[in-house]
This record gives sequence, C-alpha cells and structure tokens, in this order.
Amino acid sequence: MSKLYIIPTPVGNLEDITLRAIRILKEVDLILAEDTRTSSVLLKKYEITTHAESHHKFNEHEAVIPVRDRILSGESVALISDAGTPGISDPGFLLVRTCVEAGIEVETLPGATAFVPALVNSGFPCDRFCFEGFLPIKKGRQTKFKELSAEPRTMIFYESPYRLAKTLGQMAEYFGEERKASVSREISKIHDTTHRGTLLELFNWFSTHEPKGEIVIVVSALSKE
Repeated sequence: MSKLYIIPTPVGNLEDITLRAIRILKEVDLILAEDTRTSSVLLKKYEITTHAESHHKFNEHEAVIPVRDRILSGESVALISDAGTPGISDPGFLLVRTCVEAGIEVETLPGATAFVPALVNSGFPCDRFCFEGFLPIKKGRQTKFKELSAEPRTMIFYESPYRLAKTLGQMAEYFGEERKASVSREISKIHDTTHRGTLLELFNWFSTHEPKGEIVIVVSALSKE
C-alpha cells in the first residue's frame, strides 16, 4: 500500500530501533535519508538494501512534490533522519504536511527522540513541559529568554556543544543563577553523561570542561514560591 512512513532512528546506540522499523525499511520502495552516508551505517548493520536518497533541509522544498507524486503513483516511502524522529528539529514537517494535504496516509512509528530520556533523567517534573528545540542563534534570542523566564513548565532545549557555556550563562542571567537545570550529552552512547546543578554551577563547569557530542538542556520551571 502506498504510504509515507516516518521512522525514528537511534540517537546513539544502534540497537535502539524497533523490529517494526527494520521491517518497514526493508519493505518500502524508497528511503529518504537526511544524510545517506550517515544512515548507511545503520542500514548496513540491519542488512537493509532499499534504495536511499537524500532529503535534507537544503533540498526538501524542491523534493516534496516529486516524492508526493511517487507515493500517489503507488510507491511506499520511508523518511529517516540522521538520529531521532524526523520532524523534531530535523526535516520532516514539510513532507508530512504535503502528503496530508494530498490525502496520502502518513504513519509515524514510535521510537527514539533525544529529549525524552534527557527530560526523565533530569529529575524534574515530566507531567508538563515545553520543548523549545534550538534557540535562535542571534535575532530574537534575548526576546526568547525573556519570554521563557516565567515559564511554569519544565523546559527542554537542544544546543551545540560549541555554544553550551554561552547559553548556560545567558540562561543564568535571564532565569536566575540558582535555577536548577541538567545537561545531558551523548544520550545512549558510550560516553552518555548527565550533569545536574544550578545554572551558575553548570555554566562554571562547562566553561572549563569543553563538551562534545549532542546536547540536551533541561531547565526547571519557575518556582511558585
């Protein structure tokens, strides 16, 4: 049956993929990968020989219509990103919207997403939270911090290791130095670590200990006291 499948892929450990995801990746006519070179490691491990083409933020606007037409002609297509669930700070939204508008069935599989284990591991309340993804690098950055300074829910951010210390310093400035937070890096990989403390403590630590790998920052909600 022609359909678009959204397939989460491991954020670290290659064993963090479901049996159904592997089966579908073998059965579809085409795999769209954010980077075919990166995805080839996963595909090779599970002996997935389905043809793969690139689908990333630089070509997705031109690619969505041809992909839509291929599905309408009877093909089944799976979209994967380098790591995690497509559409969550990765390409995917535009293709899903295009297919939905065309009446194409879209099926998203449950699976790996970096912010979920980071949130649970933080020790902060998980019943209400907001996911902010990557903060603006320049324009709108200070405005965003001001807006979030009174956020009553646990906050989750993705960040580059090269900007981590700077971001923690700005968070300490806008959210308060004593606001509790956690920094998780390399989730599910060999060097998976989580540091917890106040924003000031974390800023001081990462100012002298340069991190590597993917970063998730979890910041506690504004205290009601």
